[in-house]
Amino acid sequence: MAVPKGKVSKARRNSRNSANFKATAPTLVECPQCHELKAPHTACKKCGTYKNQTVIDVEKNKKK
Repeated sequence: MAVPKGKVSKARRNSRNSANFKATAPTLVECPQCHELKAPHTACKKCGTYKNQTVIDVEKNKKK
């Protein structure tokens, strides 16, 4: 039976595991109101709508 000769360091172990990792770009969808890109299932930061309803008063937040 195979037995390791010595302890594998955390750096060596992690570098072996990270060889198959690739970062992916975030998923973005188009806002139906202003056609800006936004994260899915979130309110639009530009126009403040979610599911065709205004949920954030953007003009009020811009004045602050």
